[in-house]
Amino acid sequence: MGDKPTISISHLGCEKNRVDTEHMLGLLVEAGYSVDSDEQLADYVIVNTCSFIEAARQESVRTLVELAEADKKIVITGCMAQHFQEQLLEELPEAVAVVGTGDYHKIVDVIQQVEQGKRVKIVSSQPTYIADETTPRYRTTTEGVAYLRVAEGCDYRCAFCIIPHLRGNQRSRTIESIVTEAEQLASQGVQEIILISQITTNYGIDIYGKPKLAELLRALGKVDVPWIRMHYAYPTGLTPDVIAVIQETPNVLPYLDLPLQHSHPDILRGMNRPWQGRVNDAIIERIKDALPNAVLRTTFIVGFPGETQEHFEHLLQFVERHEFDHVGVFTFSAEEGTPAYNLPNQLPQFVMDERRNVLMELQQPISLKKNQQEVGKVVNVLIEQENPVTGELIGRSDRFSPEVDGQVLVHGEARLGTIVPVAIQNADAYDLYGQVVNN
Repeated sequence: MGDKPTISISHLGCEKNRVDTEHMLGLLVEAGYSVDSDEQLADYVIVNTCSFIEAARQESVRTLVELAEADKKIVITGCMAQHFQEQLLEELPEAVAVVGTGDYHKIVDVIQQVEQGKRVKIVSSQPTYIADETTPRYRTTTEGVAYLRVAEGCDYRCAFCIIPHLRGNQRSRTIESIVTEAEQLASQGVQEIILISQITTNYGIDIYGKPKLAELLRALGKVDVPWIRMHYAYPTGLTPDVIAVIQETPNVLPYLDLPLQHSHPDILRGMNRPWQGRVNDAIIERIKDALPNAVLRTTFIVGFPGETQEHFEHLLQFVERHEFDHVGVFTFSAEEGTPAYNLPNQLPQFVMDERRNVLMELQQPISLKKNQQEVGKVVNVLIEQENPVTGELIGRSDRFSPEVDGQVLVHGEARLGTIVPVAIQNADAYDLYGQVVNN
């Protein structure tokens, strides 16, 4: 075992990419490789890249160049490997292997081939693989939280999005497979399971012939884990059946991550969003009426080709009217290979940046108001970190998802990875502040 090389993984991109990283780590550890978080000490560095938008690619390229300059042997995996396989091998002599998004489970074989002096390219043109509960996994999140992928890929073809090209069509796991993994995670002490896929509300269509999210949530409700959170719930897929399960299942959080992208029907049609402009006030109001305690998070794209000031004003009014708890705003990124890349009336970057800033400024007082409503309450907080200098604890209430939302900064004592009651004493636009309540 001692003669096997040491491997480090540099993880970039989304939580779906993180799950791939965790499976690669699990497979390598199972095969007897040493994994070191210090890239300087590793014989090989696997860079799990992101290629969703230009800014993500730039970060991936920067990481690759820095490692190349440090004379590291690099294995490039993830979306950028899928996207630019030939260019990466041409331009980076330090790259000893390129592995596609549907091929990361072959990582042990890749390392073995590289050790024999081969330069390896394994990139399936149409990714079809999805890991399941039998695939080894080494978690990289804080001990209390884990991501659980219910499906991979996407059947929609939004005009701005390159994901189906990079990750293939939707392929769901069975309910039994997902529940088994959830039980494994619960047995490891996980307090919060976050369900992820490209479109979680479409879960199961490809294997069961219709969406099965309600049935999946019902089954997960029997797993002994306090919090189950969903990401990427398209509002049109929040059927009365799904909403009823959220209402009836204590451990399924009423936290709805709705990737709306815009409010104006013209822009949504241009984006080729699946509901073609049917995201309107009625659908948001229906969700709010059914789940009055729901925490609503959404993301918008400003500056899509042809977006006029009038379209943008429509979006501002929509955000003002619905008072979402959390809002993320991106500027449009023209991605080669997508229909939106060649659309006329592309907006200059400074206009897009200005619109993003205006929308974020509009949202700030709304977020502040929502957070201030928590002051005076005792809420459950999952404790995730401790500030080594101040001893202050850092965690999240069920209103906050990791990395994308705020945090709760807590005074008092609690074990990491546990959920404790915290009296909320203060709030700002992003975070809450409180004290552990000792029983």
